[in-house]
Amino acid sequence: MWRNSISFSSKLLLSSSRYPKPFAYPSVFKANGVLPLLLFSHSHHLYSSSSIPTSDSSSDSLKPVFQKSDGVRGFSASSSTSVVDLSYMVSASASKAGEILDLASHYGRCYWELSKARLSMLVVATSGTGYVLGSGNAIDLWGLCSTCAGTMMVAASANSLNQVFEIKNDAKMKRTRHRPLPSGRLTVPHAVTWASTVGLAGTAIIATQANMLAAGLAASNLILYAFVYTPLKQIHPVNTWVGAIVGAIPPLLGWAAASGNISLNGMILPAALYFWQIPHFMALAYMCRNDYAAGGFRMYSLADASGHRTALVALRNSLYLIPLGFLAYDWGVTSGWFCLESLVLTLAITAAAFSFYRDRTAEKARRMFHASLLYLPVFMSGLLIHRQPDNEESLMVDETESSVELASCMETLLQKSEDFNQKNKAKHSTVGTQTRPPVAYASAAPFPFLPAPSYVAP
Repeated sequence: MWRNSISFSSKLLLSSSRYPKPFAYPSVFKANGVLPLLLFSHSHHLYSSSSIPTSDSSSDSLKPVFQKSDGVRGFSASSSTSVVDLSYMVSASASKAGEILDLASHYGRCYWELSKARLSMLVVATSGTGYVLGSGNAIDLWGLCSTCAGTMMVAASANSLNQVFEIKNDAKMKRTRHRPLPSGRLTVPHAVTWASTVGLAGTAIIATQANMLAAGLAASNLILYAFVYTPLKQIHPVNTWVGAIVGAIPPLLGWAAASGNISLNGMILPAALYFWQIPHFMALAYMCRNDYAAGGFRMYSLADASGHRTALVALRNSLYLIPLGFLAYDWGVTSGWFCLESLVLTLAITAAAFSFYRDRTAEKARRMFHASLLYLPVFMSGLLIHRQPDNEESLMVDETESSVELASCMETLLQKSEDFNQKNKAKHSTVGTQTRPPVAYASAAPFPFLPAPSYVAP
């Protein structure tokens, strides 16, 4: 055993003396700690061998250990160094990827909250329903998706600008102080850039994939929400009714994108959205009136300490929803079954509003708020289920039949007029051949006792 160790040491010194001194122990292996590991491994291999190698064999056994790399002699352990470096690069790349994912997740959450994504998706649902109702028999799926995408982007832009203008107010309210701008997670220039980009892109998508009428409605709704409704919230309670107009435009936008025009039967869903928003928001304003007062918003409920007028406004607008189902059937938008379903649904939300009117408590207001949340999706689903796809075609058929009937009546009148003219001509020709002048008849009829005037034929 000792003999093997002495032999290995002597042979290692002999073999190392063949190489120049500077290249005996490259610094790179010293720094990485690879050289001691290799020497220990090789020593263990020689120590465990059963036979004592000769000088030639020992020197030959050490020859594969040394290799040239870029003109510098080094150990074959460079592969181990490459593995170490590769593992370091992989760990660094994984760390960098983790940082990128964290950054993307951060901005994703900020954009989601800044855009009020759930509210924007509700706007998209109303716009898509309006598109389907205005499509008739054939629904353009690409046009529907493009309209919904553009509406989502415009709604996100409007909500983002709303938070930019209300950053100080949101910081004073409990339910809004953790939004991206008041909490400092995003800067105002960043939010303005985001809102401008998605707003312009959404309007451009609607203009190119649908039509300019729908794009005009989208742009006007963005302006009305961000630059009229938002500042009006701090000035006068009429902001609630202006906000109801903003909510009624998206379904009209969808109808215009599908049909290219605005017609009377396309006003059913916008009217439902307008009247629905009043009880919905009155319940919310009553529940959060202290928060709105702290934020500096002039809501209708703040000037109504008892809540009597607030509940009365909610009840009145709930009653306005009752005729909409019958109008939808009368104007050919839906079948007759929708009248019954709409009536039952509207009576349910009216009962909730009446309960709030009788007992003005936060619990009753919350119940009416939940009833309003249930009303809108059920109402839109009923419109889609019972819609009449051939509505526009039947109207065109009726107009064609009316035109045919009018043309036949005109033809009959013309024929009778021609017959009458022919009869008059025949009558005049007969009178011209009579020997007795027409003046005699005129004189004899009223005055039979007068003599007939003399008449000399030419």
